[in-house]
Amino acid sequence: MNTSQQRSIVVIAHNLRSVHNVGSLLRTGEVFAVDRVYVTGFTPYPTHPGDERDAKLQDRQTRQMAKAAAGAERTMPFERHADVSTLLESLRDAGYTVAGLEIDPHAVALADYPPAQKVALVLGDEVVGIDPVLRDSCDLLLQIPIYGHKYSLNVSVAAGIALYALRTA
Repeated sequence: MNTSQQRSIVVIAHNLRSVHNVGSLLRTGEVFAVDRVYVTGFTPYPTHPGDERDAKLQDRQTRQMAKAAAGAERTMPFERHADVSTLLESLRDAGYTVAGLEIDPHAVALADYPPAQKVALVLGDEVVGIDPVLRDSCDLLLQIPIYGHKYSLNVSVAAGIALYALRTA
């Protein structure tokens, strides 16, 4: 087994708005053997044992998510965390490098980053990205180069590109 297959990758989906993006992220995470997806903030998530949300909300979000997840909503390990800062500290304490995926003047080009053995990839809100306080708590920021006229990608598409790069480096 090569190093990239042994690399531990987790994803933190913070304040994602779209259940479809979360479903796509779960499916992409499954494809790239992500160890776990953590959902924080107001990110929607599928029904799970002990879920305390309203049953109708659980059912609606899970059904909508399933369209993009194609079964990964049942197979991709995920956890809900109330406090993203505490989560990042616990991941850092466990040896993870916390890397935010963001368009930022201080970000490292994804292709120039030699991934650590344990990487926690932080994704932010589809509209405003990772909020500044959370950006500052990342060990580094990674950026996907943009060559066309658009200046951003859909968060689940960007996650797929980043996970491919992290897994195959």
